[in-house]
Amino acid sequence: IFVEPEGLDTHELYPNGISTSLPFDVQIAMVRSIAGFEKAHVTRPGYAIEYDYFDPRDLHHSLETRPLAGLFFAGQINGTTGYEEAAAQGLLAGTNAALKVAGKAPWCPRRDEAYMGVLVDDLVNLGTNEPYRMFTSRAEFRLRLREDNADHRLTPTGRDLGLVGDQRWSAFSDKRALVEWIRNTLSNRTVTGESALAARFFELTGERVTKDVSVLGYLKRPAVRLADIAGELGLEADEKVAASVLAQVETDAKYEGYIKRQDREIARVRRHESMLLAPDMDYSGIDGLSSEIRQKLAQVRPRSLAHAARIPGMTAAGLSVLLVQARRERAESSLSEPASSAGA
Repeated sequence: IFVEPEGLDTHELYPNGISTSLPFDVQIAMVRSIAGFEKAHVTRPGYAIEYDYFDPRDLHHSLETRPLAGLFFAGQINGTTGYEEAAAQGLLAGTNAALKVAGKAPWCPRRDEAYMGVLVDDLVNLGTNEPYRMFTSRAEFRLRLREDNADHRLTPTGRDLGLVGDQRWSAFSDKRALVEWIRNTLSNRTVTGESALAARFFELTGERVTKDVSVLGYLKRPAVRLADIAGELGLEADEKVAASVLAQVETDAKYEGYIKRQDREIARVRRHESMLLAPDMDYSGIDGLSSEIRQKLAQVRPRSLAHAARIPGMTAAGLSVLLVQARRERAESSLSEPASSAGA
């Protein structure tokens, strides 16, 4: 249980970890059972809201309902929790409602493009039996879905959709150009092992330069921080080069190898995403899958490999096992089919 102040100018505390909607007298007894809270005064009891919802499997990815064209749903009516999940859906549903009125195609973000893409894809394909909450662990490509690169991922799309004004677009364009310029500068500058710059870098970071390396390559080392060496490169954070820009360049450099590997995984899944899975596939007999994944596969009965990839907890290794199994069953089916006669 974490005791959190409710604000800077209040005496109220929030005991995070005992959220409950039990009767008020039970809540008081529960709070006062905590060491140090024996005489606590509860200003507002916890509560819960019971609500009906529309089965999200009857939604298009645009959040338009399948039964009634032109009707878009967003928020808890789709079976999600409130706040962030509802805000994301409201933005998406409102955008697509406007696009439909204008006679344009809807925008449906991909799973590797935005967390709202993961959220909607999970709801539409899997449904939910409890209020859905967007956890980062639900996204199989979360290395790409970082908070520091959200503007780079989605601002160009927002501009195309008419959601980003001139002032914001100008600020984003300036930042993007600056990030690219700094990255190119670091990539094109080499540090030699015996140079004064290498000695200075060692003083600042504790990381030696034993052979010629680009500054960008040197930055990939875990102990090296761009903010520490920026002064030696004339890139101090100031009114022109914001600290957030330096952080963006550093993060991209350190994640680069992992992101390339994930991009290969994304490409592989896309190559085989149309691979169909037999509706009667016996998942219990497939080696290489965890018991949890077997249970989820048996419950969801994915139509294709792409559908299976969206099941929470599914891994790249699990998808590879399914791909092998699907190919094996397809080959066995082809061998068992009788040859057509010449006169057919």
